[in-house]
Amino acid sequence: MRHEFIKTVKTILYGTAMATALTVSASAQSVPPGELPFGVYDPDGDFTGLQPVVIEHLFLPWEDVFLETLYDADDYAQERNRALLVTLEPWTWSRSERNTARYLQSGIESGRYDPNMKAVCDILGTLKSPVTLRFAHEMDDDNGQFIWAGWEPETYISSYRHMIDVCRASAPNISVMWSPLGDEGMEDYYPGDDYADIVGLSVFGLQAWDQAKYGGDRGFDDIFGPRYERATQFGKPIAVAELGYVGTADYVEMWKDSVRVVKEDYPQLVGVVYFNYPEVYPWPEGFGTPDWRMKNQILE
Repeated sequence: MRHEFIKTVKTILYGTAMATALTVSASAQSVPPGELPFGVYDPDGDFTGLQPVVIEHLFLPWEDVFLETLYDADDYAQERNRALLVTLEPWTWSRSERNTARYLQSGIESGRYDPNMKAVCDILGTLKSPVTLRFAHEMDDDNGQFIWAGWEPETYISSYRHMIDVCRASAPNISVMWSPLGDEGMEDYYPGDDYADIVGLSVFGLQAWDQAKYGGDRGFDDIFGPRYERATQFGKPIAVAELGYVGTADYVEMWKDSVRVVKEDYPQLVGVVYFNYPEVYPWPEGFGTPDWRMKNQILE
């Protein structure tokens, strides 16, 4: 049952969605061409009526959140024949009240945060849409963005497993996505086969960063390829859980024409999910907060 999310995405893609994709209006051209299942994190609703979109991505904290909105998201996804990918961040989005990494670690270890996880998963377990939970993502990226990132691997793995166990007690039929950034060392944080139904990776192309750091433009394969190779060692389906690209028209076109193409090099890749929202945390070294939204991604 925990693979229902993956099966549903494939069924939608090769069933009704492929037929619909041939007859959609011109506005759907913002969906990259290709055959891989495509999803979006889309707070502005730019993809509300567009096909083929088969995955609806949600982000939520486990503190200071009105969880009843998950029912609204479920209705929204049901109406559009989409599965739900839920990224749960173990903190509050209110920065003035945010805890430290040490406090989060001790809270998970002591069981203090069990009610937070249970409250979320009590609802996830009742939703009608296929659900995949992505908990405490990009734990391998120690850039200071997340208080659960950069921990000692054994500490992270213990905490992750405990929270997934709490969740599955309430929502036994959901899928679980383990989602590192994907750089070298990601394997140190792998929680084990029983705690990852699918591996999610993040892939962002910022042309200004490429040119400053690499001396030229990088494409989707340049970034995703090495991360995919690292992820294949686990023998799990692989998805791009967060995708974005910003640059000149040529740069954006290069990315757009690559991200949904089915390739022999990526047999375990089952879908890509676009992050259709401005960056929340500034990139380092003054590169700012790129606006990943497709309507604003082309720079002059």
